[in-house]
Amino acid sequence: MDSIIRTAPAVFAVGDSYQIMVEVSCPTLMWVRVGDEEYFDDSNGIIRSAVTTHRMTVPASELDSAGGYTLCARKIIERKPYFSETEEQVERFYRFFPVKSGKAIAYQIADAHNMVGAPVKACRLFEKKYGEIDFLILNGDVPDHSGRIENFHNIYEIAAKLTGGAKPVIFSRGNHDTRGIFAENIADHTPVENGNSYFTVKLGDVCAIVLDCGEDKDDSHDEYGHTVCCKAFRKRETKWLERITANPSLKDAKHRAVIAHNPFTWVHQAPFDIERDTYAYWSKLLRERFEPEIFIAGHLHQLKISLPGDAEDWLGHPCTVVSGSLPKHNGGKDGGDYFAGSGFIFDEGVTVVFNDSDGNFILETNI
Repeated sequence: MDSIIRTAPAVFAVGDSYQIMVEVSCPTLMWVRVGDEEYFDDSNGIIRSAVTTHRMTVPASELDSAGGYTLCARKIIERKPYFSETEEQVERFYRFFPVKSGKAIAYQIADAHNMVGAPVKACRLFEKKYGEIDFLILNGDVPDHSGRIENFHNIYEIAAKLTGGAKPVIFSRGNHDTRGIFAENIADHTPVENGNSYFTVKLGDVCAIVLDCGEDKDDSHDEYGHTVCCKAFRKRETKWLERITANPSLKDAKHRAVIAHNPFTWVHQAPFDIERDTYAYWSKLLRERFEPEIFIAGHLHQLKISLPGDAEDWLGHPCTVVSGSLPKHNGGKDGGDYFAGSGFIFDEGVTVVFNDSDGNFILETNI
């Protein structure tokens, strides 16, 4: 198996399913076995092999109950119209730890911008003090851009080091992820629901709405060179948000969170002050229909908590907003990379922790 997979799988939580995604180094047929059931990476009954990232979608209830899955693969020797040739089947079992009701611990890594070591170290130091995480949040701009397909590997490397394929990961797309020749292919390498990079997630007592703002400037900005249509994308997302927030069952969860790379109700100066009416409407829908207790964000490269009515609240925060990522290439105390991230303990309320890869614990507060 080591000659096939590049890292341990990432188990992404999307809707009521897990998308078990695996980077491979060669043409391979792949599927997972959960209990007695097999789930293939297929296209209408044809097992895919001409991909660099495989995706197997498994009902969350099935994997939660089984407590593990077996990754199965066959290397392709030659795929022919008749009598294709493959190597012998190989398998590897992974335990899986679902998020249970009660206390849950999560860590957010956003804005890693191709760093791996420093963000992983910050999370490990958080775990050393507060306990192992139950799930990981990768909240945009984990790669620096999508100009190299190799940049997507950073997503899987961080997930593998911190979860080992054994814990859920929530992924959201950032604005830098929309840039470069492979940006149009990012949905092939990251979790989506019906092709969309926005969805809901339910893990234990935590229900989250994951949103995607797309780019952070107007589509006509010279930086994009006529390659984006994020305004139309946000219109579709608005219609989706109207539909899903009309479902009162979303409010049944003990903890309700919004996860988005861009804290879209925050103060943004020109040219970043786009879609004010849209974002104010998103916030109104969330505040009135979903009633979240926390909005987890990155994007701003700062560590700050903003309450409704604060100076940063221009468009009507739906709840407390946490901007919780601070990357500095070569900014660490030893001259290496520096990263500060944010931990979240969902228990009685939510405890927010800011800490960094240099071993500093910057803030602990309950909201």
